[in-house]
Amino acid sequence: MHLFSDNATPVCPNVMAAIAAADQADHGYDGDAWSARLDGAFSDLFGTPVRALWVTTGTAANSIALACLCPPYGGIFCHEESHIVVDECGAPGFYTHGATLMALPGEGAKLSPATLVERSKAIRPDVHQVPARAISITQATEYGLVYTPDEVAAIGRVARDRGLGLHMDGARFANAVASLDCHPGDVTWRAGVDILTFGCVKNGGMAGEALLFFGPQADARAAEAARWRKRGGHLLSKGRYLAAQILAMLEDDLWLNNARAANAAATALAQAVPTRLLHPVQANELFIRLSASEAASLRAQGFDFYDWGEGAARLVTNWAQDAASVRPLAEALKALP
Repeated sequence: MHLFSDNATPVCPNVMAAIAAADQADHGYDGDAWSARLDGAFSDLFGTPVRALWVTTGTAANSIALACLCPPYGGIFCHEESHIVVDECGAPGFYTHGATLMALPGEGAKLSPATLVERSKAIRPDVHQVPARAISITQATEYGLVYTPDEVAAIGRVARDRGLGLHMDGARFANAVASLDCHPGDVTWRAGVDILTFGCVKNGGMAGEALLFFGPQADARAAEAARWRKRGGHLLSKGRYLAAQILAMLEDDLWLNNARAANAAATALAQAVPTRLLHPVQANELFIRLSASEAASLRAQGFDFYDWGEGAARLVTNWAQDAASVRPLAEALKALP
């Protein structure tokens, strides 16, 4: 049983079928029938006009979004353990041509409005310091916590009051929405989010994420993002295969159903080890106390996961699992001394 990451899972059958169905002649790049449907499909889902682009990877999507919000001399407020800081090999700086990631602390990898305001006040309004131009938050966070609609709105107000763009890295956006049981618009555009990276690969896709633009600047930012996508080498000549995957995820709420299954599996595991949890389990990630010998014992039984520093482990459930399928691991965890 693999719990390394939800990146390592099989492709959802519905997505594979959609790829096969798109295997016919059409226009190249994003001029095909499938890509043309993205704006409307996401507008319907979010209840507002949306401009949508497919992008090949989450790293590229995040970085292109930030390039649309922040000039080379600007700064981006983000959590010190966010994916854009820790796991993207400087890609945001590459795409923005040098913008500064202004890494901030926060419990469970969440940013707070108070921290953002305090850091903003410390920046002098002169040419010697980097001016903040954007905020990036992760939903769900790197420790599996979710921002509620009110929490996102509070950060959105900080962004609006200070003229900052607000980006949401939604690699696990589906898991967050499934956990919150809210309308996707409540935790994005209604709360002040300008650009959302809508994750698909971790939720059953093969390749490709959606970059969504909200608000009065959506058209201009989407046009700019399309050029960044081409310049960065992410404009696939047969983009219909990416668009078809994304559309399949939206059909009949597959994106939510997959996320609910993954979340249910994580909850079942959390209930087996409540005293070992390092963070509340609000999506599909668990961080638990686990000694080296205990980890070795679980691996000997066929359970794979990442160590997370000394005496801890990270377990990530996925769309192909549910509470029943992870019961053997739950029982193994319960049996630990």
